[in-house]
Amino acid sequence: MTTGQDRAAQPEIDPQGDEPLPTIAEQMADQLGGWRGLVESSIPVVVFVVANIIGELRPAVIASVAVALLIAGVRLAQRRPIRHAVNGLFGVGVGAAIAWRTGDERDFYLPGILYGIGYGVALLISAAIRQPLVGWIWSVLVAKGRSEWRADPKLVRTFTQLTVLWGVVWLAKVGVQAGLYLAHQDTALGVARLVLGYPPYALLLLITVWTVRRVTRDAPPTPVPGA
Repeated sequence: MTTGQDRAAQPEIDPQGDEPLPTIAEQMADQLGGWRGLVESSIPVVVFVVANIIGELRPAVIASVAVALLIAGVRLAQRRPIRHAVNGLFGVGVGAAIAWRTGDERDFYLPGILYGIGYGVALLISAAIRQPLVGWIWSVLVAKGRSEWRADPKLVRTFTQLTVLWGVVWLAKVGVQAGLYLAHQDTALGVARLVLGYPPYALLLLITVWTVRRVTRDAPPTPVPGA
């Protein structure tokens, strides 16, 4: 028999102990949307980059938004989860609206750059005040709302270190994009948006899941007094 804290230190089991939580692969697939989600979220950006190279800004904006709407519509018609499609549509839509208004193609990528800066700074601040965002996100997405990890110094330290890693990587990749934006390297910026999008995210997610499961697996159970 173990305490509630010990159960929290074993994310593979739910609070009742009778339903295993998703595997590492299943967790990653859910967060990334699977291969289909990866492809679908990238298509509108690819369309914009290609259309903008061979044509003008406004047709490229229209084409990227149209493709994003089509993808969301197909998912809705198939009654498939549309979370990733909606997120992609929102990102493309905001960037497209700004680029359309300013007439500058690089502004298509501005919302993503600003979001990345804000996210990276928030991660580092949360780690500095010992409220690591990665830990809270883990509680919501993996531990089914449980946050008993806050009572485990080893897990708090692990989530803090992971949060710093996420923040540094996020700011590094957005820094590259910001540099290209300021240098007016529009095509290179589009390529960087694709290359520095999901690959770093997938790697960070893999490192996070593997590290937390290794730490919790190695945690020795504490017997309940009098058990």
